[in-house]
Amino acid sequence: MRLYHGSIVEVHKPSLRYGRERTDFGRGFYTTTLAEQAEHWASIKKDRAKAAKAIVSVYEIDDAILKDSTLKIREFHGVDEAWLNFVVGCRKESAIKHDYDLVFGPVANDNVFTTVNLYESGILDAAAAILQLRAYKTYDQLSFHTERVIMALKFVESYEVKE
Repeated sequence: MRLYHGSIVEVHKPSLRYGRERTDFGRGFYTTTLAEQAEHWASIKKDRAKAAKAIVSVYEIDDAILKDSTLKIREFHGVDEAWLNFVVGCRKESAIKHDYDLVFGPVANDNVFTTVNLYESGILDAAAAILQLRAYKTYDQLSFHTERVIMALKFVESYEVKE
């Protein structure tokens, strides 16, 4: 499987050290199967950091990793109440700490995050939030949370996003 990571630098050797807290699936190294999603994130990071470049790093990983019974993997196959509660739990100030090696599922982009905030604040109930969330186009993310799985990523190349 080919995976992409958007940043402002080439990430030849991924590390868990630099992951931010309070993200969709908790602190980890985030990738996507969609090059355009990684390019979008790289551009956002470039703008936020006022950096010179937006860079996408490309990796290969054996598909069998998602079937490895020795790993603790959480998969979300779409926007549902379990995904919504997991994301809210990981993003709040007293964020949950999980022990998953890998988490795979939809990404909460800016539009999605607004709805997640409305749910978290009690303005929307779960059913209304999910109905609204399903109206948005979602992208996928595969986040790596342990050294064991991050070592399985094999760097292929990187490229600069041209705007």
